[in-house]
Amino acid sequence: MERAIAYEIGRQTKLIEEGGKVVQETRGWDEAKQETFHQRFKEGSADYRYFPEPDLPKLFISEVPEFSHEVLQASLPELPWKRRERYASYGIKEEDVEYLIATKSRSDFFDAVAGALDTDTALITLSANYVVSDLAGIYAKSGSENFASLDAEAFAKLIRLVAAHELSSRGAKDALLILVEKGGDPEEIAKEHNLFQVHDVTALGKVVDTVITGEEKAVAEYKGGKQASLQYLVGKAMKESRGAGNPQELQKLLIEKLG
Repeated sequence: MERAIAYEIGRQTKLIEEGGKVVQETRGWDEAKQETFHQRFKEGSADYRYFPEPDLPKLFISEVPEFSHEVLQASLPELPWKRRERYASYGIKEEDVEYLIATKSRSDFFDAVAGALDTDTALITLSANYVVSDLAGIYAKSGSENFASLDAEAFAKLIRLVAAHELSSRGAKDALLILVEKGGDPEEIAKEHNLFQVHDVTALGKVVDTVITGEEKAVAEYKGGKQASLQYLVGKAMKESRGAGNPQELQKLLIEKLG
């Protein structure tokens, strides 16, 4: 039906523009050709068995203020293609936009998060990444998603902690899982479970010393010019700190200590 209507809009528009006249007729749909075709002419509404309903008075829509185009347009909710355009304007990847607008509950939750982030484009884009990857992953494992039960303000606060480098990616994942399962305040969750990133140079220095002592081969490879070994050592240091170490600080200390 949709394709037939679209075809007829094009056919009738072209017919009128070329000086033709649209006549009352019955047309069928050719699935193979993807076009309509003439079936038969009928002279008037009586031939189609149209007749007025005696109990319904005539209604002139254009004369009813409540039914004006402007009023009806204003009463409509934001439609999917409008949301798609708005989300794309934040710089969100196309496939992520499609995930977010796939259901109303996702879109409503994301809009609430965006509002809590004061329309900060960078934070909104970061929040989209966490919704599409981490949050979607949690819901996929549980077998159902319930965006309505998740506090958008709390989720936005979690995103701010990530952006401020207070939480590492690992710490954010752990905090988000607790937030989904039990609710609460992200900052309190991070404190209770020791998820905040460690920036203290002395504490991180001890972690780095432990890694250097235990990873002699990787240390030798790095000193021999293999840059990939540095990232390996950073990863080991992150693991040693249980995900709490600031990766940038750990890398800086490793470079300093390895000369």
